[in-house]
Amino acid sequence: MRVYFDNAATTAASEGVARIVEKTMREDYGNPSSKHIMGVEAERYLREASEIIASTLKCKEKEILFTSGGTESNNTALIGCALANQRAGKHIITTGIEHASVYEPLLFLESLGFEITALPVDETGHVKLDELKKSLRPDTILVSTMMVNNEIGAIEPVEEMSKIIKGYNSGILYHVDAIQAYGKLRIYPKRLGIDMLSVSGHKIHGPKGIGFLYIDEKVKIKPIMYGGGQQRGLRSGTINVPGIAGLGQAAKEAYDNFEERIAYVTSIKDMLIDGASQMDGVTVSSLKGNAGAPHIVSISVEGVKSEVLLHALEDKGICVSSGSACSTHHPGISGTLKGIGLRESLLDSTIRVSLCELNTKEEAEYFLAAMEELIPQLRRFTRK
Repeated sequence: MRVYFDNAATTAASEGVARIVEKTMREDYGNPSSKHIMGVEAERYLREASEIIASTLKCKEKEILFTSGGTESNNTALIGCALANQRAGKHIITTGIEHASVYEPLLFLESLGFEITALPVDETGHVKLDELKKSLRPDTILVSTMMVNNEIGAIEPVEEMSKIIKGYNSGILYHVDAIQAYGKLRIYPKRLGIDMLSVSGHKIHGPKGIGFLYIDEKVKIKPIMYGGGQQRGLRSGTINVPGIAGLGQAAKEAYDNFEERIAYVTSIKDMLIDGASQMDGVTVSSLKGNAGAPHIVSISVEGVKSEVLLHALEDKGICVSSGSACSTHHPGISGTLKGIGLRESLLDSTIRVSLCELNTKEEAEYFLAAMEELIPQLRRFTRK
């Protein structure tokens, strides 16, 4: 039996996405910058994708900037806004649990003279709001937080954070990394007080190498890529029509039958949390039901290294992650697990199970049975 439980790393492209990507690569392959009929047809795909995505966010089509994915979206938001607004100040607030595509650009900005404050989180992974209040300053220009933590699935209180930020100074920009949230939660940036929002296509059964950044029309931002002036001069480069068309289709599918689909995925998550929590020496750091994201379960196993457990599960046809897929080239202990106060003995003994609607309860039962069988064996092996 093959079980793919690593959907927070990437997802399989849906049939609808694969069809439209192939069509725009083999039939409607014009360059949207061209003035002839094939260019016009290519432009139509861009317009339709913008309409679909804007409808899911209840925003304007012109507020959608297509990028190569979540990393570029985060870099554009952080670097572009910092450079455009530095006359107002050079203080930026983030958290201690952010993805590398947020903290690495912030380290770059720090090298340019910006000051970065990283907020702590509580034992459930939620930002401490009192610390946010204390950290705001007259020279604060930008706050960046994730919406769903990519390791434990904590849903951050973005609306409350926005109220605190805007209540202090309405001119402070609020960027949200929604890469693990889009398609799993309903997100309306204007209602939530979000100025910029990053999304990646391959997390929602879309193509790899495509994403978008929502930018409120009032936001002042500088491009970080220059050239032909595509996308209103905010991101130069030949526009990726197949990727954008696929992303639009994936966005549509993500919000079709949304409640039913999310309830189903959540039921499997809860089944995994209940089963794993009953095992000896196992700690689950994810919350059940709507208190946490529907698709992420963090499981720590006392006495078993995560890499050892990962490969033992792989031998049984089960694919999980030993953490964020994007952290494998940044070795070290997870900032998230340290941030929530996980016991030191569990920091390198944690796996992430992540789901989608293609998974089944039978797969969850198979995984739990494999864990019951493997954990005692691996602990005996470790003690020798």
